[in-house]
Amino acid sequence: MTLQMCEEAAMAAIALQASRRRPDTRLATALRPLDPDVVSAAIPAFFIGRNRAGLWVAREANGRIGGLFLFKSSAVDFAKQQSAPVRCALVFPVETFELDIENRGNPLIVLAEAAKRLLARMVARLKT
Repeated sequence: MTLQMCEEAAMAAIALQASRRRPDTRLATALRPLDPDVVSAAIPAFFIGRNRAGLWVAREANGRIGGLFLFKSSAVDFAKQQSAPVRCALVFPVETFELDIENRGNPLIVLAEAAKRLLARMVARLKT
């Protein structure tokens, strides 16, 4: 199986998963800077979690960089690469949150989100 086929299968799986999710009526959590008593300002910190569509989000605590990913491991790797050569603190919020800055992660996510919107429109048409 080629890499392109794997990526297409992953995007299709995300679109299918998103179409089956119940709408989340709660607002996404607003990320706030970390308390300096918890993590030193000298240590880079990243929030790692899921957004409403089920994609993984990695966002630097101060909003300098972030990205969207298909896999949790990819989000963690992104955070580690962005903070290299030093280590970083990883914070895993329980609530969903949205990437509120430019996506520097997986560029194919844009295609997955477009596929999700198209699938949602198709499902809505079938229901009417």
